[in-house]
Amino acid sequence: MKKRDRTPKTYTRLTHPLVRDEKGGPLRQATWDEALERASAGFREARETHGPDAFAMLSCARATNEMNYVAQKFTRVVMGTNNVDSCNRTCHAPSVAGLSAVFGSGGGTSSYAEVEHTDLIVMWGSNARFAHPIFFHHVLKGIRNGARMYAVDPRRTSTAEWAEGWLGLNVGTDIPLAHAIGREIIHAELYNRAFVERATTGFEEYAALVEPWTLGLAEKVTGVPAPAIRELAHAYARAERAQMCWTLGITEHHNGTDNVRALINLSLLTGHVGRYGAGVQPLRGQNNVQGGGDMGAIPNKLPGFQDILDDGHRRKFEVAWDTVIQPRNGMTLTEMFEAMEHGDLRAVYCIGENPAQSEADSEQAARRLAALDHFVVQDIFLTKTAEMADVVLPATAAWAETDGTTTNSERRVQRVRAALTPPGEAREDIDIICDMARRLGHDWKFEDSETVWNELRALSPDHFGMTYDRLEEHQGLQWPCPDLAELPTSYLHGRLWETELADRGRLAPFGLVQHDPPVDLTDEEYPIRLTTGRRLDSYNTGVQTGSFASPLRRGEYLELCPEDAEHYGVAVGQEVRVVSRRGAVTAPVWVDPALRPGLAFMTMHFPDEVDTNQLTIEANCPIAGTAEFKASAIRVERLERS
Repeated sequence: MKKRDRTPKTYTRLTHPLVRDEKGGPLRQATWDEALERASAGFREARETHGPDAFAMLSCARATNEMNYVAQKFTRVVMGTNNVDSCNRTCHAPSVAGLSAVFGSGGGTSSYAEVEHTDLIVMWGSNARFAHPIFFHHVLKGIRNGARMYAVDPRRTSTAEWAEGWLGLNVGTDIPLAHAIGREIIHAELYNRAFVERATTGFEEYAALVEPWTLGLAEKVTGVPAPAIRELAHAYARAERAQMCWTLGITEHHNGTDNVRALINLSLLTGHVGRYGAGVQPLRGQNNVQGGGDMGAIPNKLPGFQDILDDGHRRKFEVAWDTVIQPRNGMTLTEMFEAMEHGDLRAVYCIGENPAQSEADSEQAARRLAALDHFVVQDIFLTKTAEMADVVLPATAAWAETDGTTTNSERRVQRVRAALTPPGEAREDIDIICDMARRLGHDWKFEDSETVWNELRALSPDHFGMTYDRLEEHQGLQWPCPDLAELPTSYLHGRLWETELADRGRLAPFGLVQHDPPVDLTDEEYPIRLTTGRRLDSYNTGVQTGSFASPLRRGEYLELCPEDAEHYGVAVGQEVRVVSRRGAVTAPVWVDPALRPGLAFMTMHFPDEVDTNQLTIEANCPIAGTAEFKASAIRVERLERS
């Protein structure tokens, strides 16, 4: 077999608008006026012919808060629909849903600094050393200050090497493990009885739910030895302060929201929330995933996480925007692709996202995008998604060419400032969206990003106290910050520690969630469990990192444990065919002792060479809409060497 060229694809920066004269024809350079006229005309036709809900916006988690605010406003005011979503749906929508259901807001409860001053850190489904290296520096400071760390992950990751204990569970068994930990804490009478009685609801039902999950049963289901489960349970419950941190290993499952609720249950059981150094922390993978949701670039919330089904919240925005907002949730990203399949969604405006390669079952996702009547992409590179568009609009890079703010995982809003001049005719995202809105009958007077931010502040109580001047003075502020004089607290939900909670409706409920195994079951035909994740040197679909040299290992591999590599008779660098029930890819092998027999690992960083998401399954969390990227069934076919 001839060895394939796996040189990473180089992406050229977009500098001029592009249009397509006919479906299937080539993209050609155009003027801004022609491109915007074509884009706006297509949106107008879709709205007038098929109704407002025939349109959807995909907003960008790497762009500024101000851009996301304007993007969702365009969707709701100009197009008259709530069909707006972002990559939050691909990764941390279950975190937002789970946290909101328990605490009323969708942000992590702690600040980064608190992990430096805690007693115990649980990294669950998170290789933070690779995926969140900045946060992991705080973790290392915490360890140096005396904190103990436990890692819960199917792989013995780089993060686990720093842990006091590693619990290598079977993929998709997080709930049984969490329930067993909860049961052990209750039976050992280590739970915080006073906190549970004062601040929570549903404890008796929760205790009955976890009762069957003995250490022995949990060991059988999860693969984690019973003594290790008991050790973590006692360490977490006995700690004065503990941080529960998770990422996509928890959320990217068909029951991701239930996974999140299972971890939050442990924090409620022990009182590890609402105090400095004790909390629950979903770690965000892109610079403004948190901010996109905060700004309302999601289908069920207005800016400031204000419920779109609440008449009072909706009325406030209707008055401010001089419009009527639909009193129903819009489509999630997952629902958008289903609507494309059925012909209900006809026009899409995609800003800074690459769903043709980032979505589960990517071949199907690309086919659905190609079938749209009208598709507009606004980006800095000609991605695979942009190559499919009818109109391509060159934008600025948010981190270096744009003025505004972003919000990180600890809810800290920080200023970003333009340091470089955009190349060619590239324009700022906000200017492009506003120009589009004007052509569709809405002339917004946003002079600059600060004007946008001040409109947001007037409508979102959580952000009211964050003027640009205050953000500059304090080098960022965390929400909620409702006061122009007071500084916000670093942690959330201190109210749960009040002696008497006047509003019983604000108590934190235990989540009664059941174990539900992965949808894509392994069997004799597909005996290997494939899980996916990130590597330190690469970023998402590789558009931004694939074009640059790296001293670290480059390219995509199928990672196998030594035993499985020996079983299939393959060595490092040898190419194999990886097959799932949805598709197949060819990839070289990498042997990694961090894996256990029956478990394989890949990333989506190099989809132009190895499109991993052709293998993943579009089985979605019914609450959050996030796909089960972490649990696909595959087989490995050995290829004859040339």
